Amino acid sequence: MTSTELRHLSWRVSSYSGGSGNCVEIAALPSGARAVRDTKDRDGGVLILDASAWTTFLARIQQGNSLE
Repeated sequence: MTSTELRHLSWRVSSYSGGSGNCVEIAALPSGARAVRDTKDRDGGVLILDASAWTTFLARIQQGNSLE
């Protein structure tokens, strides 16, 4: 995706940030993938996770497992 396309996505801030600004933002992509960026550096890099990787990521977090 181009930087212009990324800017026009509907980004959501994690509800767990507590307003501290130390958080990530997530945007859903049409393919089912997710884009992830740092709230403090919105013009910085963006991590794109395909639908399968996103599902695995969420499942591991919900189970309290390490991401290693």
